[in-house]
Amino acid sequence: MPEAPRGTPLPPPRATAPTYTERLWLGPLGWVLLVVFAAMMAVAFVPLSPRIAALVGGGVLVAGAIILVVLAPRVEVRDGVFRAGGAHIPVDLLGPAVTLDADATRAELGPRLDARAHVCLRGWIHSAVRVEVDDPQDPTPYWVVSTRRPEALVAALHA
Repeated sequence: MPEAPRGTPLPPPRATAPTYTERLWLGPLGWVLLVVFAAMMAVAFVPLSPRIAALVGGGVLVAGAIILVVLAPRVEVRDGVFRAGGAHIPVDLLGPAVTLDADATRAELGPRLDARAHVCLRGWIHSAVRVEVDDPQDPTPYWVVSTRRPEALVAALHA
């Protein structure tokens, strides 16, 4: 491989930034409920020892926060691949994508839901995106994915 002449800068490596990324974090009420649960666990151990109660409460709070952060799925469009949680599909195999408000999401998950559809939902997020799958070898007809920014996700899928 020929070397670049001295004094000629090499082009910087291309880093492909995600065109869309989002973590489906728990809402504020969920975090408050985690703190309340940790406090209730601490109170249960107060008769045994206040020190043990504080340790249990703190442990429950830290463990719960770690679990909730690790289990929060990522929705991402990057390098021509759409990822929702643990699933992924090339954008080339996707058809039209439409935004769903709270009522439309409820309808899609109720009377209009196809049992073969891939669903990545979080109950505390009330909007979603429905994306058709145009792969004849894939039995999944469409995906329904929760998102707090449905317009941005649809724009990234159509880009």
